[in-house]
Amino acid sequence: MSEQSGPGRSGPEQPSRVPGFAEWSALHGNAAPTGLVGGWLRFVYLTAKPLVLLRISPHVVTFFGLLVGVCALVPAAGGSRWPLLAAALIGLSALLDGLDGAVAVLSSRVSSFGARLDRVCDRCSDVCFAACLGLAGGFWVWWVAGACCGLLHEFTRSWARHRGMTSIGVVTVSERPTRVLVAAMFVLAAGVYPASAGTWSTAGGIVMAGAGALGLLQLVVAVRRGLS
Repeated sequence: MSEQSGPGRSGPEQPSRVPGFAEWSALHGNAAPTGLVGGWLRFVYLTAKPLVLLRISPHVVTFFGLLVGVCALVPAAGGSRWPLLAAALIGLSALLDGLDGAVAVLSSRVSSFGARLDRVCDRCSDVCFAACLGLAGGFWVWWVAGACCGLLHEFTRSWARHRGMTSIGVVTVSERPTRVLVAAMFVLAAGVYPASAGTWSTAGGIVMAGAGALGLLQLVVAVRRGLS
C-alpha cells in the first residue's frame, strides 16, 4: 500500500499545486507538465519571479526574445569561432520565449493579444534559428526545408485549434524545443570546428528538415483523428 501525501506528510509536489502549472496546462491543450517539461517549467517560473517583481511587461520579454534571435544571425555569418556566440544567443532567445509566458501567468497578464504576439515572434525566431545554419555554412536547401516544416507544424496545430480541437493532438519529434536544440547544437559545432563548419551546418539542416517532416506527419495524423 503506497503512502499518500496529506496534511503533515511530505510527498512529491503535485504539478497542479506548483504556481503557474495549472495555467500553463490550460494554455497548452491541458498537456501535463511532468518530467523534463515540468523541470523546465519550474526553472522558468523561478527565473521569471524577479521580472514580475520589477513589473516588466511580458510583451517586452517577447520582443526582446525576438531581438536576440535576430541578433544571432550576425555571429552565425562571422565564420571562425563566431558561431559559438550565435549558439548562445539562440539558447537565450529560447529561454526568453519561456519567460514571457511565465511572466504573463505569474503577473495575471495573460491575454489573447499576448498569445498572438508570442506566436508571431516565435515563428520569426524559428526562421532565424534555421537561417543561422545556412549562414554558418550549411547548404541552403536543408535549412529552408527545416524552417518550412517547422512553420507548417505550428500552422497545422493552429488551424486544428481554430477548428475546435482542444488538445495539442500529439507531442511530435519536431516540437519547438527540438528545433531550437538542433539549431543551437549544430551552430555550436560549426564554431567548435570552423574548418568543417559547412559540414556541421548542413547536417543540422538535414536533421531539422527530417525531424520536421516526420513531426508534421505525426501531427497531421493526430489532427485528422481528433477532428474526425
